[in-house]
Amino acid sequence: MALCAARGVRCTPEHPEVPVPKFAVIRQDHTFVDLQGVTIHWYTWMPGKPKAIVLIVHGVGEHALRYDHVAQHLVNAGYGVAALDQRGHGATGLEQYGGDVSRLGRLGPGGGMAVVGDVVSLVKRLRGEHPQLPLAVIGHSWGSLTMQRLLNRHAALIDAAVLTGTAYRMPGWMNAGDLNARHKHLGDTGYEWLSRDPAVQEAFVADPLTFPADVLRLFGPVEAARLMGVPARSLGADIPILVAVGSDDTLGGEASARRLVRAYEERSGLTDVALRVYPGARHEIFNEITKSKVLDDVTAWLDAHLVPDRDGVGRASAAAG
Repeated sequence: MALCAARGVRCTPEHPEVPVPKFAVIRQDHTFVDLQGVTIHWYTWMPGKPKAIVLIVHGVGEHALRYDHVAQHLVNAGYGVAALDQRGHGATGLEQYGGDVSRLGRLGPGGGMAVVGDVVSLVKRLRGEHPQLPLAVIGHSWGSLTMQRLLNRHAALIDAAVLTGTAYRMPGWMNAGDLNARHKHLGDTGYEWLSRDPAVQEAFVADPLTFPADVLRLFGPVEAARLMGVPARSLGADIPILVAVGSDDTLGGEASARRLVRAYEERSGLTDVALRVYPGARHEIFNEITKSKVLDDVTAWLDAHLVPDRDGVGRASAAAG
């Protein structure tokens, strides 16, 4: 009935309640040079007056533009969205290695800590450009592991975090082997582990900027080992976190996600950590056959934690003091 009221008419059969038509925004492309001299490519999708900013951090073997549909969904919900091509990936990796796609996935100088630093730099940049708006970060897979590392030192920089396709970063809880082993009998793409949707698997194969997520080969043993760790005992801010995974995710899955949630509650002392497990879903919940529900759930969670309440104070901002 709200739409009818906004138009100044009474909802009747002649004036039924109808959904607001969806729209697409034009992506803007940007770059910045990080502390080691690597040019980082990043992107924004902005509505006219965003109610909050969401930064998306992608996983190994992919790139930011695979999240265009996520960005467009969030824009239609009133959010401004940013995403970066991490070191060795997408346009960043292409420029880093002179267009040599065979070298994609290598992190370059500074390794994983420089990757965390790049995300911190972009968060600070977005804060500077939108100082009055709440800011959340969605990290997927390796992006979620990067966010776990960032939260241990810089949690106060953000208002909320969404960790998808994530895992508790300890041996026995996070799969360091063949992520497709459980699903390889289902097809021959090698990417059956990503999603139940064959179109997603085929698109991954066809994309010239995607490649196998072989972390040990790409990062080397030292950097691969540095991905391990646990939530810090004090994050310096009681920020809300949503952990969302598929029950058939071979990186960690439900048991690992529950262990991570417990660690944030018991080790870090966080008071608002939520878990969503999607039955039957595999690693890429934003590209699953249930992606509409996932997008709606994540958007609703962001609304509940970032959008100002009646007193004009966002829940996350209020919790941060």
